[in-house]
Amino acid sequence: MQLSAVGLNHTTAPLSLREKVAFSPEQIAQAVTAARAWFGRDGHADKHGNEAAILSTCNRTELYAACKTDNAVDAAAHFLADFHKLPYGDLRPHLYTLPQDNAVRHAFRVASGLDSMVIGEPQILGQMKDAVRQAEAAGGLGTYLHQMFQRSFAVAKEVRTTTEIGAHSVSMAAAAVRLSQRIFDKIADQHVLFIGAGEMIELCATHFAAQNPKTLTIANRTLERGEALAHRFSGKAIRLADLPQQLVQFDIIVSCTASSLPIIGLGLVERVVKARKHRPIFMVDLAVPRDIEPEVAKLDDVFLYTVDDLGTVVQTGLENRQAAVAQAEAIIETRVQSFMHWVDGRAVVPVIQDLHESSEQLRLMELERARKMLARGEDIDAVLEALSKGITAKFLHGPQQALHQASGDERARLATLLPQLFRTKR
Repeated sequence: MQLSAVGLNHTTAPLSLREKVAFSPEQIAQAVTAARAWFGRDGHADKHGNEAAILSTCNRTELYAACKTDNAVDAAAHFLADFHKLPYGDLRPHLYTLPQDNAVRHAFRVASGLDSMVIGEPQILGQMKDAVRQAEAAGGLGTYLHQMFQRSFAVAKEVRTTTEIGAHSVSMAAAAVRLSQRIFDKIADQHVLFIGAGEMIELCATHFAAQNPKTLTIANRTLERGEALAHRFSGKAIRLADLPQQLVQFDIIVSCTASSLPIIGLGLVERVVKARKHRPIFMVDLAVPRDIEPEVAKLDDVFLYTVDDLGTVVQTGLENRQAAVAQAEAIIETRVQSFMHWVDGRAVVPVIQDLHESSEQLRLMELERARKMLARGEDIDAVLEALSKGITAKFLHGPQQALHQASGDERARLATLLPQLFRTKR
């Protein structure tokens, strides 16, 4: 079985490409099914035996796979390009393609927060667990990926509890607050709007609420969900459709939805800036694909930041985390070797099953012969003697024949190996 991880992240691809390769939550099940079929399309592997899972966040899109297809890594890379209708030549330079133990090592590092824009951040673990649940619901998980992800979660827990990898982490939400404080002296005097009601918005709202803004508003497509989140922060909720009329009243805007198209366009922001008489607006777009048209950043009095911009801010604490990173890497390396040992063990399972089946057939044949001897009234000791010799002779026939037919180095290897295989403890 070939394990592979193929994808791109904030270190290998710009935001403009990442948003083209991102999968919306509604696409995941279809994409997992399509990936499994893709690996079986060349006739070398049964699509029902292939495994696939997709992790898609604002900072990364990754396809994990386990299949018997030759060149599984290359096949996964072509699948990403084909699914998103992108030229393979444009996408390939930005992809990392990791086979076997490198794929496992990458999964462990991602789950532990070592591959994140903010080293040690815990949010990625929840996102990976969501991806696994989605893959399982779509029938994408089998023995190999299920085991790999379960071990990924265990490694992440071990890293977090035995190292200080999270002690110095700086979240995206905290970085957004820090940047807004460069524009406004006091957040307590500002009106804050959050667009969306997902986990990232919840984190950001928690950080901004701690600064006691003048008002806190949640805009969401589903008003009930927005109201539920707003209630936690003593705020209010509005419908997403009401944004054009109400955007003018907000000083700080943080957006993170799963929309495939921008929610806030250049024309709308131009009208808002004019109506606000050029009072500054601080905007944070954490969505991939983007919620706010990038041209908005060129407007005077508008300060627009993307996930990549926040990444530059949060890296300031990197030096304080290096010792913990080294310790975490050591833990991960040990666990990778353990998992690959398990994978190697799985490879011999069919051989062991064949041995059991053939041995059982030999045993039943000799047992039937012994019963016939007893039925004829032969002495029981003679029957037992014949039974034991018959089983032994049949069991040794294959190894003896292989040894006689071999020559040269192969015979020497068999001569060394066979005594080890048939050595019994006394």
